[in-house]
Amino acid sequence: MRRIVAASLRFRSIIIAMAAALLMIGGAQLSSASVDVFPEFAPPKVEVQTACLGLTAAEVEELVSVPMEEAFNGIDGLDHMRSKSVPQLSSIVMEFENGTDLLTARQLVSERMATVIPTLPTWAAPPVMLQPLSSTSRVMKIGLSSDTRSLIEMSMISYWNIRAHLLRVPGVANVAIWGERLQMLQVQADPAKLAANRVSLETVMSTTANALDAGLLQYSSGALIGTGGSLDTPSQTIGIRHVQPITTPADLAKVALEDREGQPPLQLGDVANVVEDHQQLIGDAVINGGPGLMLIVEKLPWGNTLEVTRGVEEAMKQLEPGLTGIAVDTAIFRPATFIEESLDNLSVALLLGCLLVILVLSVFLFQWRTALVSVLAIPLSLVAAALVLYWTGGTVNTMVLAGLVIAVGVVVDDAIIDVENIVRRLRHHRASGAPGSTARVVVNASLEVRGPIVYATLIIVAATVPIFFLDGLTGAFFRPLATSYTLAVVASMLVALTVTPAMAYIVLRNAKLEDRDPPVVRVLKRWYANALRPIVRRPVPGYLTLAAVGVIGIVAAPLLGQSLLPSFKERDFLMHWLTQPGTSNAEEVRVSQLACKELMTIPGVNNCGSHTGQAFNADEVVGVYFGENWISVDPGVDYDQTLAAVAAVVDGYPGIQRDVQTYLKERIREVLTGTGYAVVVRVYGDDLATLRQEADKIKTILGGIDGAIGAKVALQASIPQIDVEVNLEAANRYGLKPGDVRRAAATFVAGEEVGDIYRDGKAYDVQVWSPPEAGRVSRTLRTFPSIRRAGQDPDG
Repeated sequence: MRRIVAASLRFRSIIIAMAAALLMIGGAQLSSASVDVFPEFAPPKVEVQTACLGLTAAEVEELVSVPMEEAFNGIDGLDHMRSKSVPQLSSIVMEFENGTDLLTARQLVSERMATVIPTLPTWAAPPVMLQPLSSTSRVMKIGLSSDTRSLIEMSMISYWNIRAHLLRVPGVANVAIWGERLQMLQVQADPAKLAANRVSLETVMSTTANALDAGLLQYSSGALIGTGGSLDTPSQTIGIRHVQPITTPADLAKVALEDREGQPPLQLGDVANVVEDHQQLIGDAVINGGPGLMLIVEKLPWGNTLEVTRGVEEAMKQLEPGLTGIAVDTAIFRPATFIEESLDNLSVALLLGCLLVILVLSVFLFQWRTALVSVLAIPLSLVAAALVLYWTGGTVNTMVLAGLVIAVGVVVDDAIIDVENIVRRLRHHRASGAPGSTARVVVNASLEVRGPIVYATLIIVAATVPIFFLDGLTGAFFRPLATSYTLAVVASMLVALTVTPAMAYIVLRNAKLEDRDPPVVRVLKRWYANALRPIVRRPVPGYLTLAAVGVIGIVAAPLLGQSLLPSFKERDFLMHWLTQPGTSNAEEVRVSQLACKELMTIPGVNNCGSHTGQAFNADEVVGVYFGENWISVDPGVDYDQTLAAVAAVVDGYPGIQRDVQTYLKERIREVLTGTGYAVVVRVYGDDLATLRQEADKIKTILGGIDGAIGAKVALQASIPQIDVEVNLEAANRYGLKPGDVRRAAATFVAGEEVGDIYRDGKAYDVQVWSPPEAGRVSRTLRTFPSIRRAGQDPDG
């Protein structure tokens, strides 16, 4: 250590220049550092979703989820796997061991997925691996509403323009659209007209598919796309391009179904309503109490929340000229606002802290030169630690800042103790008139205190080592804290060995140092001496006081609350909104609209947005009975009063499972338990009635625990459904098979895509469905005149 300190004095100009450069570079680099609320705390995760249009949850589980789970079992590094099957969607979530490379895990899943795809039913969409997402993936919720444009028109703008534009923003992983209504051509086959004209549903589907360039029915000739070819002349080759004459519903309605002797050909429009409409909804959105679309922007694990947010807002500003007549609300959920407010508060706190440190050092040291050395050494240590984190790809977040704050005590001590001892030794040296250079006095004074401090620093660093071996969520949160703390302590030690002696020598070697204590120190010493004398003479009262304080602390410790993290006062509130399973999409939207309108009457609530059910390639695997209401609150209103008012409104909707929380709290719970709840108890078995009885018992026990709020049983209610069972004897009389009935039922109730039309560089689905006025319910399922062979009489 002597050589290090002596070298720092010998090359003091270089040391000071390097320190100044470090401060300037640190200020420039850290201003562009990645900032987020939390570190990445979720384990490496891969999610695979498979859309299964028209299937019940039981069918999705049996035909898709189970085969895919079996295929994914045994992947290298796989820690946990869970699946969720809801109507029309299967989701497989795979969590890998900590330290597993995410891209490697995705490659392994992709290889297994290729082996299971051929075994899935042909009507299931190809499985899709969702993009890698951050632990707190949602960076913005954008609400779109309009009084002049239809939801279909806004959906097409969102799908083809807004989404594509936002995906180009660096750091954006996905943009899910809730309430999306994709424009398509629909051939709504009327059962009564089919029966009257003795036309089968299969004929309608085949004719529609064959009329298009790209038909999707494998058994029809429309599945084959013919090439245009070319004609050769003596001097040139002329390519042949087939121009599709069908671009509108009116064009498609004129397609001939079959010839009728002595009569005009029967056309598609004679047995069906050919219109432009949208697909069957599996989810919807409510914007500020009315219909609209909600775009949820999600970021990659390495995305910077502030940069992604600013990039999205800039992209939306560029798109603004093309969004006339559409109201765009980008503040329904904007976590960057919370980060920006936190940074502003932190800046004010740092400024006040620096002023207090300068004031305290000036008062206690009573030498501006001494205070200057200490004031410069403190930020230098913290900036050095933060720069190391920045250069290693770290993120400035709550836990990193907590580590730096905890280390401030050590940093301040390192900055003061050396300078104070150097000043004391220089005073003594000058007062005694002893021979020797000032540099030697500075080196000896630094080493006098630095040896024990170095050993103490190493002990502190060693004490943090176990934190680096913590697993799970605790390790994910506290490793960044321990890292930043350790780096700050080590940086402070290096600064104390090099920069502090160099600055002290430059600033103090010619300074006039009075050999007396500062005025405040003299007063405090006098008070301390007066208080200490009676305690030394009679120590028993002191021991008794210390013992009493210790007993009070031991008794009070169990009464203190425990929490992994403090409660952050986010200004964005999330309310889960679960009606009874089997509730229709329209009813869920109606209730959500009522709730939004009522929430917006609360003073300080700026806006409200809701999304229900699913969206394509989104992270919500739920039925249409599941919704989430989101509101943002003005920073100027009282937080606790507004939260209480929101909770009062939410509690006013009986029969609905609901809560009020924040997004950060929900994400932590989901990582801990796989759901949005703090504690989850799973009951296994094959008898649903018994499982429900046991679940109710467990709910009663858990609900009686002090501090437990809102104990509930997961929604696994019996949902009404219509069973279709073919009468084989009756079906044989008409030459029908059970598969014919199922396919016709699926077409009438859920719709069947039979082809595509390409127009203006975009692809539009062509779907055969039934008219809305047909009810798409049991009356249609009972009759089915459309699946009988042509020429046969209708029969039930």
